[in-house]
Amino acid sequence: MMAITLPVEIKTMQVSNGAKQQIFYPRVIGMKNNQLEQWINRTIVNQIQQLIHLQINSSPSTVVEMTGTFEVKNNQRDVLSLTLSNYTYHYHAAHGMTYLKSLTFDLKQGKLVQLKDLFKPGSDYISRISNLIKAQISARQIPLLGEFTSIKPDQDFYLADKTLVTYFQLYDITPYAFGFPMFPISVYDLQDIMIEDGPLGRLAQNN
Repeated sequence: MMAITLPVEIKTMQVSNGAKQQIFYPRVIGMKNNQLEQWINRTIVNQIQQLIHLQINSSPSTVVEMTGTFEVKNNQRDVLSLTLSNYTYHYHAAHGMTYLKSLTFDLKQGKLVQLKDLFKPGSDYISRISNLIKAQISARQIPLLGEFTSIKPDQDFYLADKTLVTYFQLYDITPYAFGFPMFPISVYDLQDIMIEDGPLGRLAQNN
């Protein structure tokens, strides 16, 4: 029987530059492993800074509004998965732009998880996930900018309960108006190729 693991405690932090910039982000607190806690928090802050840099690029003076938010998608069974978003509007732009990035931590292993880390070595997870996405595109009649062929090996994803959610940035495969194309995939559709004692495997267990 799986040992019960408690959720990680999350505190909401805020960085503000008047009404122009409001960044809310998560901070992990109260972990028994202080080094792991500090590393997770540094990783989160680094990702937030990368999003800000992506938005500002070479035109920081034209930023009218910047808002950063986060969502905790999974916080159970030693798997912490969260999304960080940044919306920025530049002066005279047709519309604001939002970028979404996610971080998934395997607290049992003390590591940041990439998509390939969820699956057995040598398994063709790229084709499996790509085919499941193609089926969803057809079933949901999702409008595309061009033909969808395959995910990237390091495709953006997060974990939510018993679901792997792969997603794309705005304009990647769909028009801006569609928003972020997200494709939830049940862990049971991946059960034969996932690592059993990895994050997906632990979420798939029913006990």
